[in-house]
Amino acid sequence: MKKFPVKTIVAIGIGAALFFVLGRFVAIPSPVPNTNITVQYGLLAFMSVVFGPIAGALIGLIGHALIDFSYGWGIWWSWVIASGAFGFLVGLAGKALKLRGRLNGKGILKFNIAQIISHLICWMAVAPVLDVYMMGEPWDKLIVQGLMAGAGNAVTTAIVGTLLLLAYGATQTKAGSLSKE
Repeated sequence: MKKFPVKTIVAIGIGAALFFVLGRFVAIPSPVPNTNITVQYGLLAFMSVVFGPIAGALIGLIGHALIDFSYGWGIWWSWVIASGAFGFLVGLAGKALKLRGRLNGKGILKFNIAQIISHLICWMAVAPVLDVYMMGEPWDKLIVQGLMAGAGNAVTTAIVGTLLLLAYGATQTKAGSLSKE
């Protein structure tokens, strides 16, 4: 079994805590019931790209479960699983597209295409299908919630996630910058 480096375990804890704080206290109610516009998915996408798909999945699962638990209505597992799936998918895309380090315009475009596709999968397929089978929710309600969540999350991820990746990239050493000329 592959062991996680200590920094990845710490990143999962810090990422889940930040996901919780952002999702619970920096949420803008949307016109769709039980759906908020939040910025935690930008953080999740960033952490997933930097630390990988397993870390991203765990951050999304733990962070979203804590948010639901704190509201007192119980944990809505279908959406918790969708958050974990989003972290996993963006982490996979980050590895496949080699997005670590400095991002140029092409890297930003790849990141945003990947995160939009991941949001579509999670909020138009994973969450609604699980809601139907786990909670018996009606499709029409789920489609409206999925569209709102997917669109809002994609926009906030494009802004917050891109800014975090650009800031992170600026801290990375350029290849060959420390060699003698």
